[in-house]
Amino acid sequence: MQRRSRVTGEGACAKCSMHETEDCQTAITTTENGQKVVYYLADNAVSENFHKNVCKAPAKVTATGTVEMKDGKNILTASKIEVAQ
Repeated sequence: MQRRSRVTGEGACAKCSMHETEDCQTAITTTENGQKVVYYLADNAVSENFHKNVCKAPAKVTATGTVEMKDGKNILTASKIEVAQ
């Protein structure tokens, strides 16, 4: 089941910074209800074009899109993502 969501947190590369994946992928770590939650961005044009902003160094980001659970992970298909102010 997909749900519309807006997520703000620390954007980082799941491969280079977080050492969790074999390929570069943007992930956003945030806190919800006192617990750490990680959103992995689905591979699409929005996430691919933005990835250079977080591949070498984490940055605070805000992403809007739809979220679904897949293999126990939150997968965010971003329709918009930007460096947070």
